[in-house]
Amino acid sequence: MSQFIRKQLSQSALARWIVLGIVSFTMMTGYIVAKEMSPLQYLLELSTLQGGLGWSSGEFGIFAGARGFFNVFLLMLFVGGVILDKTNVRFAGTLSCLLMLAGAAGIYYAVAHIDPRPTLALTPSMPVIKHQVLAAAAGFAVFGIGYEMCGITVSKVIVKWFSGKEMALAMGIQVALARLGTALALGFSPTIAIHNHISTPILWGVLAVGVGTIVYLIFCMMDTRIDHEQDSEKSSTREEEPPFRFADLVQTMKNSGFWLITLLCLLYYSALYPFLDFATKLMISKYGVDPEVAGLIPAILPFGSILLTPVFGYLVDSKGRGATIMVVGTIMLTAVLAVFALPLTSSVLAIVLMIVLGIAFSLLPSALWPAVPKIVPMKQLGTAYSIIYYIQNIGLMLIPVWIGHVLEANVRLDGTTDYTQAMLIFTIIGALAIVVAILVLIQDRRKHYGLETPNIDPS
Repeated sequence: MSQFIRKQLSQSALARWIVLGIVSFTMMTGYIVAKEMSPLQYLLELSTLQGGLGWSSGEFGIFAGARGFFNVFLLMLFVGGVILDKTNVRFAGTLSCLLMLAGAAGIYYAVAHIDPRPTLALTPSMPVIKHQVLAAAAGFAVFGIGYEMCGITVSKVIVKWFSGKEMALAMGIQVALARLGTALALGFSPTIAIHNHISTPILWGVLAVGVGTIVYLIFCMMDTRIDHEQDSEKSSTREEEPPFRFADLVQTMKNSGFWLITLLCLLYYSALYPFLDFATKLMISKYGVDPEVAGLIPAILPFGSILLTPVFGYLVDSKGRGATIMVVGTIMLTAVLAVFALPLTSSVLAIVLMIVLGIAFSLLPSALWPAVPKIVPMKQLGTAYSIIYYIQNIGLMLIPVWIGHVLEANVRLDGTTDYTQAMLIFTIIGALAIVVAILVLIQDRRKHYGLETPNIDPS
């Protein structure tokens, strides 16, 4: 009877969709914390007499970029990828959840309990920075280790449970639920902060990650049963999957398609996510939107992708054309960023642009992440994802710091900020992404990776 139950679990469509729901929810809670401070920039930069913390745009940029600090300089993403490939998704996922929880708690403590007035000069040549900013950035950096490790773990979970099935649709749904976390953070953090305390939405993020950690343990029990079943099947058929070896990575590192996907990921997300970090204040400064609702306009982007990403994922599964979709997505992204750089100040235009950007936000990820397992063997997948995330984190760390300094240098005499130079930087990054996406399409036609073919195995 127990063997029958295990057999049913491994073959049950319901079981794999339950697994998807669990790991997607856990990832969603991480996305809440990742973006909950972004719509608070305007409030953070108010003086303490006005209810803010007196941060500068440069300090906010340092905080926003801190998420990737340990991942880049301490190579923690590589460590996480190796841990994932050498252990399993249960251990790696639980560890990542605990790191996210610790980091989120550190951000909350810094904002809620550390005096925002004392400052520190990191070096004689650098401007002073608040103790509170440093503490919050440290918490965000710890959170970033767990957040990125959770991302590569969830990706491997989906490949494990959905290989040969609805993999792109599953990844699309996971991305959609993650974007729900982003949308909730962007849309509601300002309102919660204005009517309570600026640290209150951060506390809600800590609680959300705590629930996500508990839920992930339920997945661990299901995954343990599946592994026991697969071990029994391998013993009966005497088939063993070759173990992960560091030497195997040489073949991945020689794969030009893998590096093109990695570079595309770097450029696409370096243009998009840092833009979201500064988008709420952009709506206030350039388009005259009320601070309490300004976060709702950037929230259109992830809210729109909640429905569209699974739809595009289904199309990639059933029809293919993944590389073509990458090209279209980067073109749409770049066009929107270019229009944001123009001297147009209509709030209606801003809303329309966010809707179009939401479509682009759905198109490329629905094709990009399912492309990786077509290029990289399963046993190297965790480490391959970690390399992609590592390169991506370089951009996510440096671009917000750069944009923060650019915006500080473009403050007008009336106190408002000129966003033209910042948006031109984002546009150039997007244009480079178009070039790389075209190269991916060309390389797929030469190497026959199967990026343009459907993901669902007809057999």
